[in-house]
Amino acid sequence: MPVLTLPDILAFAWFTSAWIAYSILIEKTAKGRGGLNALMNHYRDEWMERLLARDMRMVDAQVTAALQNGTAFFASTSLIAIGGTLTLLRSTDEILALVSVLPFGATSSRVLWEMKTMGLAIIFVYAFFKFAWSCRLFNYFAIMVGAAPPPAEKSSAQARAFAHRAARLCADAGRHFNRGQRAFFFALGYLGWFLGPVPLALSTTGIVIVMWRRQFASESRKAFEPDAADGKRLKRRSRA
Repeated sequence: MPVLTLPDILAFAWFTSAWIAYSILIEKTAKGRGGLNALMNHYRDEWMERLLARDMRMVDAQVTAALQNGTAFFASTSLIAIGGTLTLLRSTDEILALVSVLPFGATSSRVLWEMKTMGLAIIFVYAFFKFAWSCRLFNYFAIMVGAAPPPAEKSSAQARAFAHRAARLCADAGRHFNRGQRAFFFALGYLGWFLGPVPLALSTTGIVIVMWRRQFASESRKAFEPDAADGKRLKRRSRA
């Protein structure tokens, strides 16, 4: 009897295809450049240009430290998730007995269950590497913030090139952080496979919809769009 049934193969193919396709769309296409993640790159450039004009750069240092702390937290969380996932391998028999009595649980062989668990661990390992590299890049970025040219040189070609270089490094760190978070989101979708192939397909679809909405249709994304109604209200208030 094969370990993976045809429904399992199809559901897992949909999971991996959705992850790859969504990543390509967000990072490589024109549509993705209109997403919330891509819009932040413009403000990274503005941040570095404004940093050059500031004498006191404590705020920039605090923001950089916050970025480092956030990525370090998620890297640590990834390690905890890896440990917890591997611990499940020691309780396979008990978990299978519990899932078998659930009304929506699907019977699964021990080998298949362990394969699914190892797959979940691999996702968290991938997320850890992304968060760890992002944290390292933010460390490099912090060094560049400390080495920024003085305000007297802000208009020089060297200073502008430095600002653009630092913004690119910050954007790259953010890109790897986003990939790590994306792995976390898809790990939640992957959990549906423990209940069966149909729940995996449904949970994957739900995760993609949630992430898509946050990037292109959320209130945060709408904050970057010109609002004609707000403009009219401001005009009426000025006339009053």
